[in-house]
Amino acid sequence: MSRVIAVFGTSKADENDAVFRTGVQLGKTLAEAGFEIANGGYGGTMRAVAKGAAGAGGKIYGVTCTAFKRGRANEFITDEISTDSLDQRLKKLIALADGYIVLLGATGTLLELACVWEYKNKGFEKSAKPVILLGEFWKPLVEMMTQADSDCGDCVHLADTPEQAVKELKQWFIAAEKK
Repeated sequence: MSRVIAVFGTSKADENDAVFRTGVQLGKTLAEAGFEIANGGYGGTMRAVAKGAAGAGGKIYGVTCTAFKRGRANEFITDEISTDSLDQRLKKLIALADGYIVLLGATGTLLELACVWEYKNKGFEKSAKPVILLGEFWKPLVEMMTQADSDCGDCVHLADTPEQAVKELKQWFIAAEKK
């Protein structure tokens, strides 16, 4: 049974941006490691991750939202799941995923991160899922949150590269299976 990793990140990246290239590499690395991917299904890093995964033969769930009025999912999505609201979309992405990787992003990405981080921090059932923040972007936030609540820093992991993030996911799932 394949594990699904939800990848959150900016919708504003284009193919010339470093975060887009990181997303392509992440999608490729996840698919090559046997992971399926779930994301918001549209442009930016969602498209980048899907493009990378599709190039490696991966399965990609695009959880779209009719409230955005953006039309269909990007061309690399293999399975589109349509929702009616932002809340439904986020809940579906969280429910689909066995783990999360967060790329650079703005308020939408922050909302996604905050939701899964808080589930984990409060010890809810869904907290048994790894949360990995990719790149330097989120480090100041983790430091700030850890000052306010020293335990919350243990809820997320930082990775510098897509390869490191996928390696951490694999290690996390191996350790979880041994428990």
